[in-house]
Amino acid sequence: MGRSIDLIRSAALAVAITATGSSAAAAQVHAHPPPQAAAPQGRVLSPRDTSRFVTNDGRRVYVDYGRPSKRGRQIMGGLVPFGRVWRTGANAATTLVTEADLTIGNARVPRGTYTLYSIPTPEGWTLIVNRQTGQWGTQYDPSRDFVRIPMQVSALRQPVEQFTITLEKGRAGANTLALTWENTRATVPFRVAAAPGARGR
Repeated sequence: MGRSIDLIRSAALAVAITATGSSAAAAQVHAHPPPQAAAPQGRVLSPRDTSRFVTNDGRRVYVDYGRPSKRGRQIMGGLVPFGRVWRTGANAATTLVTEADLTIGNARVPRGTYTLYSIPTPEGWTLIVNRQTGQWGTQYDPSRDFVRIPMQVSALRQPVEQFTITLEKGRAGANTLALTWENTRATVPFRVAAAPGARGR
């Protein structure tokens, strides 16, 4: 009889231990829920794009850059701070390639490859033409600046969701480089020098 009682007590103790372990495991699972589903693979938040300009004699000017989107965020004075150097795009550095000598604003920029940065402020922007190339956009070296050029800034009535750089052909060779995002448009005029031996364009 004593042996039967001992067996019953042992079985009850085993059940209690099992139940306690199950409760602890359940509590642990509850405290650490499974991770959220991963974002869709292959989605690029700031795709690369190229703004192109071709002269009458076939020389090319283009800007290759990343295009971030607003996505409900405050851009100017928020994601893009005022008074600080901005990569002027996203991810890899924004690249200017020109097969012709340019005059941007009042600055002469010889043909070649450059990186573009900018300094936004509410009153006006500064365009930075930098000699360093091939780097990530945040790797800015001020000692490699070629020139800094003032830009005019204006407000847009309708917000622009995705950052956009355009090279706009104008009359009589008065062209425009424009940076547009959110409710801001920053511009600077540029001209293309005539090819050697050719008349002005």
